Amino acid sequence: MPNLGPGRPRVEPRRRHGQTPRAEILDAAGELFTTHGYATTSTRAVADAVGIRQASLYHHFAAKDDILDALLAETIAAPIELAERLREAMEPIQVRLYALTLFDVRQLCAARWNLGALYLLPELRTERFATFRLRRDELRGHYETLAAEVLAAAGAAGTQGAEVLPFRLVETVISIRSDEGAAPAYAEQTIPGAVLRTLGWLGDLDAIRTEATLLLDRPALPAE
Repeated sequence: MPNLGPGRPRVEPRRRHGQTPRAEILDAAGELFTTHGYATTSTRAVADAVGIRQASLYHHFAAKDDILDALLAETIAAPIELAERLREAMEPIQVRLYALTLFDVRQLCAARWNLGALYLLPELRTERFATFRLRRDELRGHYETLAAEVLAAAGAAGTQGAEVLPFRLVETVISIRSDEGAAPAYAEQTIPGAVLRTLGWLGDLDAIRTEATLLLDRPALPAE
């Protein structure tokens, strides 16, 4: 029986996505939390889905809410890192916002499970997940800062409240995935452009997409 990492040996050979037992646990939990519900999924069910004993799961996560917290953190870590680096980029503001939006939409679509659906869990309103809420607010703040600059560049700075829309438009991917049962293939072609149009920017979207793609492809920026 193989023993892959700390804890007791797994019950059966590896059958989840992930290169480590921790990653396998997150993959299994992501599936169960998004398809069966967080409240009704036990740590034993997660362990069974991985093919390990429950005691081995507890070596990596002390409780079920720690698993949820780790899954949620994965959804915003890379976009925040990118947003911070984009602040120093020299490209026009509309290119930078398009790049962030494109990256974030791609990430939400490429994720194996629709983890953004977990944002609506009532548990997230508790103190246990205060850090995640602050991090999500940080990402929202990056979007709003970039959006306000695009509004100013487009001569629409007086359009009250428009700066909050890009973040919300990006997260429509989550509800579309829930409704359609799959990641929308059209999202990365439509949402980034819709973000700029919503902010009153009327330039050439094809040119902006090309510049934004080149920006994302730079080694200094996080990979897709």
